Amino acid sequence: MPKVSSLLIPVLLCAIASAASAEDFYRGKTISIITSTGSGGAYDLMARTISRHLPRHLPGAPTIVVRNMPGGGHTLATNYMFSTAPRDGTALATVNNSIPLHQVLDGRGVRFDVRKFGWVGSTGISNLVNAAWHTSGITSMSQAFTRQIVTGATGTGSGTYIYPNAMNQLLGTKFKIVTGYAASPQIDLAMERGEVEARSGASLAGYLSEHPDWIKHGKITIISQIGAAREKMLPDVPLIHELARTAEQTRALRLISSPVLVGRPYFTTPEVPADRLALLRAAFAATMADPAFLSEAASLSLDLNPMGWEQLTQLVEETVGTPPELLARVKSMIEPAAGDGAGKSGGKKGDE
Repeated sequence: MPKVSSLLIPVLLCAIASAASAEDFYRGKTISIITSTGSGGAYDLMARTISRHLPRHLPGAPTIVVRNMPGGGHTLATNYMFSTAPRDGTALATVNNSIPLHQVLDGRGVRFDVRKFGWVGSTGISNLVNAAWHTSGITSMSQAFTRQIVTGATGTGSGTYIYPNAMNQLLGTKFKIVTGYAASPQIDLAMERGEVEARSGASLAGYLSEHPDWIKHGKITIISQIGAAREKMLPDVPLIHELARTAEQTRALRLISSPVLVGRPYFTTPEVPADRLALLRAAFAATMADPAFLSEAASLSLDLNPMGWEQLTQLVEETVGTPPELLARVKSMIEPAAGDGAGKSGGKKGDE
C-alpha cells in the first residue's frame, strides 16, 4: 500500500472535515425556494414538486419551503437573491429564463449579475408560444400584421412582454401590450374575461398541464412559437425567427429566443461555500432522476427535459457574453419608438 506523505495528511484531514461539515450543515435547516412567479403557474408547480423530493437527496434531509416573490418582471426575486438572501446555501431560486437576456438587452430593474450566481440545474422546458383566445377572431400569425391584438403582460423582464415587443419592433406586428398583471394566471383570466385577446411566453407543456381543455376544445389558437426548432405537436406553426425577412432580423430573433434553451433554471446566491454548492448540484441532479419525482411530475403533466449545471452555466455565460455589436443592433431594433409605450393596466408587475 503506497505511503501518504506527511505533508499531505493535514490537507486530506481538512478535506474530510470540510465534507463532513457540509453534510452536517443541512441537518435541521430550512431551505427556501424563491420563485419569481405567482402561485398556480408552471414555475410554481414545478418548484413545489421539487420541494417534496429534493430533501431526500441532501444530507440531513432539510425542510424545503417555496416562497412566491412576483414583481418587476422577475427582477424583484432575482435582485433579492443577489443582494438580500442568505449566502450560506439555504436559498434557492427559480426565475424566468429571460432574466440573463434581460440583464444585457434591457437592464431595467437589474441590480444583479447572473454570472455570479451558483447555477444548480434546469428542469427544461418545451417551446414557448404566442396564443390568441378563440373569441378574438385571430386564427393565424398573419393577422398580427394587419390588425391590433391586445396581449397581456407582467413586467418588461418577462416573456409576456419581451416577445410581442420584439415582434412589433423587428417584424412590424401590431400587438398592443397591456402590462401590470401580477402573474400569468391573471393574464389567463383576463383572456377568459375578454380584457385581452392574447398571451405570449407560456410554454406548450404549461398549457397542456394547466389548461388542457383550452387546447382540446379549441379555446386558444397558437399562432407562433419561440424556440430552436418547431414542436412536434405544432409542425405547421412558425417560429418567430422564421418570420424574419433579413439575416439581421434572424440573428436578433434567435438571440431573443435563446431563453427557451435555458428552460426553467435553478440557482443559489453568490459566494455559497463550494462544498455546499456541490451538494446542491448533486442533489438537484439526483432529484431529476428520482423515480418518485418523475412519477409525480408525470401525473401533473409537468414539462421535463433536465439540464445539468455545467451546460446551464455555459448558456448563461454565452448570453451575457453576446458580442456588443449584436446587442447594440438588437437594442436599436426593439426599442419602442418615442410615444409608442405599451398599454397599462392596474395591479403590480409580476411574472409567469
